[in-house]
Amino acid sequence: MPPEVKLVDYDPQWAVQFELERAILQEILGNKAVAIEHIGSTSVQGLAAKPIIDIALAVKNLTEADAFIVPLQSFDYEYVPKEDFPARRFFRKGEWRKGTHHLHIYEEGSEEWENKLLFRNYLRNFPDLVIQYADLKKKLAILYAEDRSVYTAKKDPFIQEIIRRAQNERFE
Repeated sequence: MPPEVKLVDYDPQWAVQFELERAILQEILGNKAVAIEHIGSTSVQGLAAKPIIDIALAVKNLTEADAFIVPLQSFDYEYVPKEDFPARRFFRKGEWRKGTHHLHIYEEGSEEWENKLLFRNYLRNFPDLVIQYADLKKKLAILYAEDRSVYTAKKDPFIQEIIRRAQNERFE
């Protein structure tokens, strides 16, 4: 069985792939999508990542996302309930453990939405932190190659520290 955590070097095509997917999502959901943002490591230039395009989509009310299940299915997005994350709706494009896109739907202005953007924007503005985060991710990917959930949990203190810094600096 191949490792669950496999990082690759940054690929400028990730931004292109996001823009193509954004256009599709905008077409499907129209004005129900308040905002569509590229998030996660593939959204930060120079950052090694699992080659999965993470997309955050904001809606006025999270319950609206329930009506997206069927329309998104016709574009290969599968709804994946995540009881541990009640403030988010999650869709995967691609096979389980081989997804190509992850769609995270949040309520506009929610803490989760704001924190995803804060983290991304802060990294984009501080290249030294991108290097630190890349080094951490590479070490964790070696240590926890077979366990994506532990890999993800071990990154969390770094992520939370960056979010805290961004909040304290009132960073946009």
